[in-house]
Amino acid sequence: MDTAPFDYGGLLERIVADIAPLLGSGTPAEYIPALASVDPRQFGMAVADLDGNVFGVGDWQVPFSAQSITKVFALALALAEGGDSLWERVGREPSGNPFNSLVQLEYENGIPRNPFINAGALVVTDVLQTLTGDASSELLEFLRQESQNPDIGFDAEVAASEQSHGDRNAAVAHFMASYGNIVNPVPALLEHYFWQCSIEMSCADLARAGRFLARHGLRADGSRLLTRSEAKQVNAVMLTCGTYDAAGEFAYRVGLPGKSGVGGGIVAVVPAGASWPSGAPASTPAATRSRVWPPSTASPP
Repeated sequence: MDTAPFDYGGLLERIVADIAPLLGSGTPAEYIPALASVDPRQFGMAVADLDGNVFGVGDWQVPFSAQSITKVFALALALAEGGDSLWERVGREPSGNPFNSLVQLEYENGIPRNPFINAGALVVTDVLQTLTGDASSELLEFLRQESQNPDIGFDAEVAASEQSHGDRNAAVAHFMASYGNIVNPVPALLEHYFWQCSIEMSCADLARAGRFLARHGLRADGSRLLTRSEAKQVNAVMLTCGTYDAAGEFAYRVGLPGKSGVGGGIVAVVPAGASWPSGAPASTPAATRSRVWPPSTASPP
């Protein structure tokens, strides 16, 4: 039996070579003005193994806006704090619609399809706010601990930019509140949600922070955040819902639980293997999917 360590560094270099022609081919998220000016050629990728070793390539230590990737960590905290009662307020089904769609909410009485579309993430933040009293700060502290980086923080400019262009999220929150599925004041909820999405992290930070999902719910310090079953559930929802209306294509081409964000990042998890984030601000849907795991590149163990 071959016990030699896997050459993650070599694999990352091959991935960069494969995707080099795609760099800069997309456009940053323009509907959030603070993100529109990010260098479209920025790209980094990292992997953290089960022992905490981190390997990276490109701009893997440059912080970028984590955006919707933070929804994974908020979901994990809400499950850890509140248990399965969360699933009474949000579903586990793919939506087949864009992340900010309102289409299904009226048909389904204010219950979002899953915790990763904006409506579902707002419910998760609402639950976390009720459980902790300070949802965004609780999430930030968790990410600092798991990434072993106390300098991770909010980006005030991005949070303000999202708030000034957040009418759709406000509409979604008020709509769900009308069905009784939002219990905290909507303005306060939105503030925590925008701060959450504004968190800046590097690929190295995300690789370390996501290890608990590869370790079946065990945190960096060895304590248990989620049961093995709960960690499996989070990974399952990431696989089926983590990239919104591209989830089927992502599952087909990549085959791993993953979560994307409009800041250009994607985190993928190899259960019992590793955490693999990438970051590329020029994130058109097709380009982003290609950047994560080109079909011509060898898969990790």
